Amino acid sequence: MITASLQRGIAAGILSAIFVIGTGPAALAQSQRGQQSTRPAAAKPAPAAKPKPAPAAKTNAAKPAAAGAAAGAAAAARPAQAATGPGGASLLTSYGDWGVYTAQTGRSKICYALSQPKDRLPKNVNRDPAYLFVSFRPAENVKNEVALVLGFSAKENGPAEAAVGNASYALITKATNAWLKNPAEEGQAIATMARSGNVTVKMQSARGSSLTDRYSLNGFSKALEHARKECAS
Repeated sequence: MITASLQRGIAAGILSAIFVIGTGPAALAQSQRGQQSTRPAAAKPAPAAKPKPAPAAKTNAAKPAAAGAAAGAAAAARPAQAATGPGGASLLTSYGDWGVYTAQTGRSKICYALSQPKDRLPKNVNRDPAYLFVSFRPAENVKNEVALVLGFSAKENGPAEAAVGNASYALITKATNAWLKNPAEEGQAIATMARSGNVTVKMQSARGSSLTDRYSLNGFSKALEHARKECAS
């Protein structure tokens, strides 16, 4: 029988493989920055001739133009997700602040819904990118695993919790990773996340600093369901 601590150790190895080798959080962040910096500016069309259309035609033409402008503005306001996620996973789609990614290693498929924090406190502490995600690994009979990449080394056996709505869940940490301390609470935590607006993660770093990350849950339910279906097939 595999003990809970050994299972967490195995999971830590999986996280290391996903987030450290070659295409980890730093690479994902770099990819996002690269997408933003290399996005070509919208071309400015040459001035068109100014015919004098009939009033009705002018009104009809203006409506789709206005609709197109509104759609473009909405798309620009929507946060972009990296095309390639941790571990070289491919972005399938995004819902609000959450992306759905899949990766294939041999015959093993990994699917997960992932998001990054909206707020990080205190703001004057330098940290690596952080991630909250729920993963599915059918080959290992793993589903609904709630995990975090913290972006810093946590204090061993230090205080750590995730607050969702009126509920609070104790976390267990290993180096820069964290999971729910009681795996049996994962189903309950996910159900609470589905009807809440934010997750607030509070931890203590190896240096003794108290750190807080706040994640938005906008789009979480749809992203989770999509990831679940991807790994069910």
